[in-house]
Amino acid sequence: MIDVLARFESGRIRPMQVIWHDGRNYSIDKILDVRRAASKSGGSGIRYTCLIAQRQIPLYFDEWENVWWCDSKE
Repeated sequence: MIDVLARFESGRIRPMQVIWHDGRNYSIDKILDVRRAASKSGGSGIRYTCLIAQRQIPLYFDEWENVWWCDSKE
């Protein structure tokens, strides 16, 4: 799990910033796609394909548990 700063607009969640376990912060430059999907690490949720520092990063949100996670090793 990771921490995410998100904005709630018109009933929708928009992730704005990712905070890694070691405290590094990354702003999300753009959200390229949003859809329900399974992750490579297991589990499923809403997948936000995000552009962070010129890299596409899949960011997942579990609506039932209210947790965020990412398959990326970074």
